[in-house]
Amino acid sequence: MWSDILINILEDGAFAAMAAIGFSSISNTPHRAYMTCALIAAAGHSIRYMLTLPELGAMHIIPASTAASFAIGMLAVLFASRIKCPAEVCFFPALLPMIPGMYAYRSIEALLSCLYHTQEEAFGHYFYLLAYNGLTCAFIILGMVVGATIPVFLFKKLSFTATR
Repeated sequence: MWSDILINILEDGAFAAMAAIGFSSISNTPHRAYMTCALIAAAGHSIRYMLTLPELGAMHIIPASTAASFAIGMLAVLFASRIKCPAEVCFFPALLPMIPGMYAYRSIEALLSCLYHTQEEAFGHYFYLLAYNGLTCAFIILGMVVGATIPVFLFKKLSFTATR
């Protein structure tokens, strides 16, 4: 059981690392930062995955994403001076694999279903789905932004000396 969980955590981190390298390559990130972005993304996405596992506490995805993005921000601030880049260069590509695409997709799907169905009961159901998925998506993104930027402001001196 625990070996399956460990394999799933490592798999999740590996896919997040690949996505971060892809996002780094299209966002004009220096080549020396690719591996750092990949490692930070793998760590952050794995943390979120672990926090949402039922065996380890089953935290809701919103606080789990906020905690994981805080870890991404901390790692980005710590590694920024090593690669001589601002912390934002590391944490933007690392955060992108955590964007809640399924919640956004389900929100749009529910919106279109609201427009299609005219019966009150069906409309109410799809409006509920729109509100739930839309608010979840928005709060995940808000938590990610807040969680990743807090370390930059907490360690302002360390963060801004990375490029000097």
